[in-house]
Amino acid sequence: MTDEIPLTRNTLCPDQNGAEIGLVNTPIPFWSDIPPHIKLFSSKRRVLYRYCSRITASGLPGADLAVEYLYGKYIKNLSVHTIKLSGCVVLSFLRFLSNDGATVYTLTRQNISSFVEYEQDRGLKTQSVIGHLTALYAFVAFLVEQKVLPQTMIQRKIRLKQPDALPRAISSEDVQLLLEAIRTIRDKALILLLLRTGMRIGELLEVKTTDISFPERKILIYLGEKNCQGRVVYYSEDAEKALRQWLTIRNKDSAYLFPGSRGNQLSYGAARIVMQKILQRAGLSDKGYSLHNLRHTFATDMLNVGMRLEVLQQLLGHQEIEMTMRYARLADRTREQEYFRAMDRIEHGGHHEPYRINNQLQKVFEEKKFFRPKCKKLPE
Repeated sequence: MTDEIPLTRNTLCPDQNGAEIGLVNTPIPFWSDIPPHIKLFSSKRRVLYRYCSRITASGLPGADLAVEYLYGKYIKNLSVHTIKLSGCVVLSFLRFLSNDGATVYTLTRQNISSFVEYEQDRGLKTQSVIGHLTALYAFVAFLVEQKVLPQTMIQRKIRLKQPDALPRAISSEDVQLLLEAIRTIRDKALILLLLRTGMRIGELLEVKTTDISFPERKILIYLGEKNCQGRVVYYSEDAEKALRQWLTIRNKDSAYLFPGSRGNQLSYGAARIVMQKILQRAGLSDKGYSLHNLRHTFATDMLNVGMRLEVLQQLLGHQEIEMTMRYARLADRTREQEYFRAMDRIEHGGHHEPYRINNQLQKVFEEKKFFRPKCKKLPE
């Protein structure tokens, strides 16, 4: 049994009946010492308790503030991913400060800059470092609100240039190889639903059978994984066939569409392993495809067959249309068809209607100043 390290301020303490976690001045044990009834809680509670335990056990200056910060995120009903990322980044940052001879109470802009350099030296991709920096500044903003740090700490933030990487879709040939390499009914339903709905893997794993409307072939997403907004997605006939086959053999004791071994939802790690094995059998391991590439493929295919950008935005759950417009840069087939259709009309001198403008989309473009003239001088 590991020694417990008491806290002097807000501490988490679930009761035996599974009531809401309360704030009391009692010690937090390590995760390995958590009573069995706590391990039956939701994944969000387990992640919260795990990172609060680790932070408390570290005994680092500011650990009590970090616990209070994470609990605040739980109270706001933020996603499991957000709580997990915040806990991981905050704990890593507290350890970094300790090794650097600093604490959260003496934090400076230089400490944050050094942490960014440390993350880059670890070999993390720029996108990952940007995500960690965003999570860190959210914690710094909390410290400012608590009057631990001055307002100046969040007035001039350190920013990294975000790489302008295009989403990567899977080619039609590779999609066919991928589907042919699927061995089980569950895996076929999982892959086809991702490919035909454009859902994020985290969203699909949270789907319960009661979220599916079979007559309308649609799935209700009550809370988007990234934007915390609900939406509706639809699935195709081949996905419906695979889904119905899976429903006849799945574990009916679980409410989740894809149950894990303990009745909860299938974990992301298990889903990722499924994809890796399918890619290996299909001979596509060297292509670098992931589960998220299925979402990119869905979006690109939809644009290639003429779906309007603002409709795709709603299906993907993007808050900003700029995110959806990245896929428009991939839809080469659509541009090619539009070009030859227009050129055919010009060459044959046929009558064609004036272009009709989607007023709603036009308004969005004007608000985002997409039509602002660019004065950049072209090279001669």
